[in-house]
Amino acid sequence: MDKSVEQRDAIEITGLRYYGYTGYLAEERMLGQWFEVDLTLWVDLVAVGNSDRLEETLDYRQLVDRVRHHIETAKVNTMEHLATQIARSILECDQAQKIRVRLTKVSAPIPDFSGKISVEITRSLSDFFNS
Repeated sequence: MDKSVEQRDAIEITGLRYYGYTGYLAEERMLGQWFEVDLTLWVDLVAVGNSDRLEETLDYRQLVDRVRHHIETAKVNTMEHLATQIARSILECDQAQKIRVRLTKVSAPIPDFSGKISVEITRSLSDFFNS
């Protein structure tokens, strides 16, 4: 794929919110908490832009389902690991060449802290799959 196309075209999916069981504390993995996810996927949109054929772009429903599945079923210690699992799963789709995952813990169990905690990772196919 031409690098200029990879950087030029992107699809963003934002505001995904699911209840999950990721966290360092055992209570977080048992009781759960809310997570939010924003995705940026770099893809070549030239063909679908010219043809208007759905099969030439990503299936957004499939991507949303993959994120939901990982959030709702993973019981891991770190948000970094969960974000990496999400990235790997989505890059298995044919058209995605690179992804940014922003994973936010909406209400982190930190005393006297009312903010949010987020991790953001950017991964490409070569980070997971040997071409």
